This record gives sequence, structure tokens and C-alpha cells, in this order.
Amino acid sequence: MNEDLKVNLSGLPRDYLDAAAAENISAAVSSRVPAVKPEPELVVNPWDIVLCTSGTLISCENAIVVLIIFHNPSLRAPMFLLIGSLALADLLAGIGLIINFVFAYLLQSEATKLVTIGLIVASFSASVCSLLAITVDRYLSLYYALTYHSERTVTFTYVMLVMLWGTSICLGLLPVMGWNCLRDETTCSVVRPLTKNNAAILSVSFLFMFALMLQLYIQICKIVMRHAHQIALQHHFLATSHYVTTRRGVSTLAIILGTFAACWMPFTLYSLIADYTYPSIYTYATLLPATYNSIINPVIYAFRNQEIQKALCLICCGCIPSSLAQRARSPSDV
Repeated sequence: MNEDLKVNLSGLPRDYLDAAAAENISAAVSSRVPAVKPEPELVVNPWDIVLCTSGTLISCENAIVVLIIFHNPSLRAPMFLLIGSLALADLLAGIGLIINFVFAYLLQSEATKLVTIGLIVASFSASVCSLLAITVDRYLSLYYALTYHSERTVTFTYVMLVMLWGTSICLGLLPVMGWNCLRDETTCSVVRPLTKNNAAILSVSFLFMFALMLQLYIQICKIVMRHAHQIALQHHFLATSHYVTTRRGVSTLAIILGTFAACWMPFTLYSLIADYTYPSIYTYATLLPATYNSIINPVIYAFRNQEIQKALCLICCGCIPSSLAQRARSPSDV
């Protein structure tokens, strides 16, 4: 009885006193233990900065090609229409990479994710399809050299452009129209919000187009070698000259195809075997070389072309260098 009186002298319940004592003890202990400051989170992913920088370079470079072709009415041959299509696709791809960076850190929402990934898929698909169309055009220009410059070729070129852009736009609309993994993360591919099936279709389509391009370039190689041999015989060139010219043509084709494969093959194969559970660094490491292909394309397909070089010189300095004006086209210019 006396103990109960001593405990309740304050007039407070026993439970309240026990809780207050425990609170004081924990406060005393916490005051003696130094507070651990949380590590600052990384605000911006460095890989995203690199992709945005790559997108900026892609946009600037390909915008020059688009402006040159659009500004010169003389550059309306099928070859230049396809080069313009390639430059426009790469330009949109660069803009898509920039928009992706802006939306990822300033305007995050499901709608912006879908629109951005749709633009990137459509533009890169159009870029690869334009490369295939350029390869087809080069093969036809050599195989049907006498009838290539005709209305039928122009019509066929417009048909190819409509088909490749229509297909690319449809592929870009798939995530927007509902074929995405925003509701079920287990179906995501290495590129969210693309589904695993969507990425597989894109990868298999790329492998098919690469195989077709490889076959066409092998045929182009044979035609170039045969033409170079015929020219050498007609003009009584030395065998060494014929060998050098042919080797240059084959080397050019090897560089074109090798660059394309080196840029796109890692990401294509990785998309087939990986999914959303894999570390994102592997996705960035394979996707970045694919963007480099859009940087290299203007150098290979546009700036090496004599007519585009002349148009660029006219825009920049208002004249055409004599060395460029007198340069003859050789079999290596394929």
C-alpha cells in the first residue's frame, strides 16, 4: 500500500509515468549518438546527359543536311530524296533524345513518357529504313544503269518513302495506343515503357533489314568490280589502277556496312536477351553507340556527295572550289 502511494504521488497514472521515463531515456541516448546525415541523391543521371548531348549534336548536324536539300531545288533526284529522308529521321531522333531528357527531369508523367518513346522509336525506325532504301536505290542505279533516270524510278522512290515512313509511324504509335508496360512492369523490356514483345519485334526487324542490306551490298560490290574492270579494259588502264579503284569501292562499302553493324548490333542483341531486371547501365552502354550512327550518317551519305558539297560551299562562301568542280566520279563513290 505504501509503495502504491509513493508511486502515485504525482497524481498521474502509472502507464503515463512509464512512457514518460522511456521517452526521456531514448532522448538522452539519441542526444549522445551523432546524427548520420543522409547521402545526397544524384539529381541527374550522367548517362542521360551524354544522351542529350548526343541528341543535340545529331540535331545540329542533320538540320544542316535537311536545309541544304530543302533550299536547293536541283537536289530532287531520288538519291537526294532518300538522303533527305535519312537526315530528317535522324533530326527527329536527336530532338526526341533532347525532349526525353527535358521531360524526364522537368515534366514527368505517363503521357510524356509515351509520346517521347513513340517519337524515338518512329524516328530511329525511319532512319534504319531510310538506310535500307538508300541501299536499294544504289543497287538499282547500278543494276539498271540505262533506265535508272526515269519517271518510274521517281515513282518507286516516293512509294518507298511513303511505306517506310508509314511503317515507322505505326511502330511509334504502338506504345501510345496501349502496347506498353506502364500497367504491368513484369512485361517491360530494357527500354521502359516498351514491352518485351515490342522490343523483340523491333530487334528481329532490324536483323532482317541488316541481312537484306548485306546481301544488296555484296551484289553492289560485284557490279562495281565488273564495271571497274570494263572501264579499265576500254581505256587501257593498268591492272594496278583497276585494282586500286576496285579496292577503294569495296573498302567504302565495308566501312558503310561495318559502321552500321557496330552501332546497332549491340543494342539489338541486348534487347533480345535482356529485360527490365537487368542493370540500366547495360542499356545505356548499348544504346549510346546506336545514337552515334545518326551522327555518322550525314558524314557517310551526305557530306561525301559532290552535289551536296557544292551546295554547302555555295551557302557558306558563295563559290565552288575549282578542285571540287573538276572532280570526276569514280567507282569508289558508291
